[in-house]
Amino acid sequence: MAEPHAHAAAHDDHDHKPHGWRRWVFATNHKDIGTMYLVLSCTMFFIGGIAAECIRLELFRPGLQFFDPQFFNSLTTMHGLIMIFGAIMPAFVGLANWMVPMQVGAPDMALPRLNNFSFWILPFAFTLLIGSFFVPGGAPAGGWTMYPPLILQTGAAFPMLIFSVHLMGMSSILGAINVIVTIMNMRAPGMTLLRMPLFVWSWLITAYLLIAVMPVLAGAVTMLLTDHFFGTTFFTAAGGGDPVMFQHIFWFFGHPEVYIMILPAFGIISEIIPTFSRKPLFGYEAMVYAVASIAFLSFIVWAHHMFTVGMPLAAQLFFMLSTMLIAIPTGVKVFNWTATMWKGSLSFEPPMLFALAFLFLFSIGGFSGLMLAMVPADYQYQDTYFVFAHFHYVLVTGALFSIIAAVYYWLPKWTGHMYDMKLGTWHFWLSAIFVNVLFFPQHFLGLAGMPRRIPDYAVQFTDWNMVSSIGAFGFGLSQLLFPYLIIKCIRAGRAAGNRAWEGAHGLEWELPSPPPFHSWTTPPSDAVIARGAAH
Repeated sequence: MAEPHAHAAAHDDHDHKPHGWRRWVFATNHKDIGTMYLVLSCTMFFIGGIAAECIRLELFRPGLQFFDPQFFNSLTTMHGLIMIFGAIMPAFVGLANWMVPMQVGAPDMALPRLNNFSFWILPFAFTLLIGSFFVPGGAPAGGWTMYPPLILQTGAAFPMLIFSVHLMGMSSILGAINVIVTIMNMRAPGMTLLRMPLFVWSWLITAYLLIAVMPVLAGAVTMLLTDHFFGTTFFTAAGGGDPVMFQHIFWFFGHPEVYIMILPAFGIISEIIPTFSRKPLFGYEAMVYAVASIAFLSFIVWAHHMFTVGMPLAAQLFFMLSTMLIAIPTGVKVFNWTATMWKGSLSFEPPMLFALAFLFLFSIGGFSGLMLAMVPADYQYQDTYFVFAHFHYVLVTGALFSIIAAVYYWLPKWTGHMYDMKLGTWHFWLSAIFVNVLFFPQHFLGLAGMPRRIPDYAVQFTDWNMVSSIGAFGFGLSQLLFPYLIIKCIRAGRAAGNRAWEGAHGLEWELPSPPPFHSWTTPPSDAVIARGAAH
């Protein structure tokens, strides 16, 4: 058996930080890979955002102004795919890469080379997807849900779409395996499961969801591929297939996917609110069980997206009631966050501002989701702008705001510098105002009957569409403050201490700012873990 010092000497080269392009191309360090995920996510956010601005530009007035209907539908399809698979999901994976090893007392992710591979799949996937704009027939225009038979009419872009979705799914599965192995095998000895931060818990549960549902999406798009090229008729009615079967398979993936994009957000908010309330998180164990309950229920509610396809009454009742049931664990979380703030010593730095906006605005998305769960009402809401408003309140003021809050919360730890608080506050207020100007009027448009995914509309919808488009332009421009603030913070800024925020808790705040290349070369002691616990 080798002596301990001989073992350390054998791995001495790991302690030297590589430089230049090799540091990034061959990165195996969790912080470098986390940074690359976040940079990719930010890039995709602005590309997807340009598509969104083009959509709102076309819809500013009735009539076809700038784009033909085919290209408009390509914009809506690509906006959805880029934002979900390119902006939101890689951002959460990047945050997991940065924070999970630091929060559980591990030196790195468990499978560092796999980590490198799972990142580098993504730039190729998105190059392929965005490149579909430049092939004959243009980009896919069948919606991000890829429903047949419409998606089967895509031109040369069809195999590019399917292959890029496969690559994204592969990356997600590999990333999820890495997160699970890191949390289960590499926690510090004193870090029991019920001592783990809520962010780690939310990611552990999310990773199991990813492994469960990503192969379902892979199966669905492979069936589309064989229908298109090999003469199968899974979804082709003329050959005895059923287009509605695709919806069942897709949404069995798609509904857990919605929670894949919001459970890590719950973890982030559960870190930020106790810090800026200067109180322990209220009801820690209840929060853990609530996250697990939401994850379980997400598997049995998929057909609430399909109330109008003609399913039997018993199925409609089951999916209606099971959907309403999700409101209970979600309500537990909202009440626990509120109780954490009750009689706390609150301060309102940018992370807390975004967390509070999340709490209030995500709840609006939750309430409109309950409205959509009611079968009779859903017949009116289905495929209108009301659905559009609902899921943007969940994904923009929910997932996106939580990602921004997380960056504002941990940026001093990552860079060793404090950022410009005034600029961060400006970013918050502009975002919070314009996001409501953008999406709230869409509830009214939907209730009045405006269908989604149309490039032109009846004249009675003009006023609210103008308001919504003005909100979109304001929201898009205000996001430019965010990368400017981050770059400014990296280059300069007053030094941040190890514990950048008064009241911050968790093992990451026991490390120096910025943290060393390998986070915990020796596991933290039980006393350090107990000091860092949030409950």
